[in-house]
Amino acid sequence: MKRGKRYTEAAKQVDRAMVYEPADAIELVKKTAVAKFDETVEVHIRTGCDGRHAEQQIRGAVVLPNGTGKTVKVLVFAKGDKLNEAEAAGADYVGGEELIPRIQKDGWLDFDVVVATPDMMGVVGRLGKVLGPKGLMPNPKAGTVTMDVTKAINDIKAGKIEYRLDRSNIIHVPVGKASFENEKLQENFSALMDAIVKARPSALKGQYLKSITLTSTMGPGVRVNTAKF
Repeated sequence: MKRGKRYTEAAKQVDRAMVYEPADAIELVKKTAVAKFDETVEVHIRTGCDGRHAEQQIRGAVVLPNGTGKTVKVLVFAKGDKLNEAEAAGADYVGGEELIPRIQKDGWLDFDVVVATPDMMGVVGRLGKVLGPKGLMPNPKAGTVTMDVTKAINDIKAGKIEYRLDRSNIIHVPVGKASFENEKLQENFSALMDAIVKARPSALKGQYLKSITLTSTMGPGVRVNTAKF
């Protein structure tokens, strides 16, 4: 894969054979984020889990103390008083069954997170084929299926992110923007890693965290020392 001149120059600053301490890795990622936009800082965690086994699945959510730097649009499926509660809490879109054809037929997906009250999951379930592949399906483990819609919306707007294994047993999550101060990125990274460490499946034998890589959207990957986790 051919890389641009900026990437090539940035990559020269990273020692591929080295694993860095988190603070040093973050500093390097910020230094090598040279795109003309405010790049997202991402964490990629390769695990020793086998997601084909239910008892080794990892899925959850954590509120980053300093947010993600992104404005998140929230869609809430609810009915009755919960509709008003969701609107008052700052949901961007609120509705029920009437939204199904808009999403299914019109391809409307102008939202980043979907929250649903438990009594609406029968309706939302009909959108599984649309929302599922995009990682938008509400899930109790992620706190997006709940009667406490106010808390769910507040957490999401404050910087709540969801983590889960992909098909390669890797977790990919954002922890902020390259414009964030080093300390804020470190705090977000620490909050994420605390949650990931606690989420270790009890059924897993052997090494849990095989590698951790920090990168910006367009920058080179920087390997992080896994020993402290």
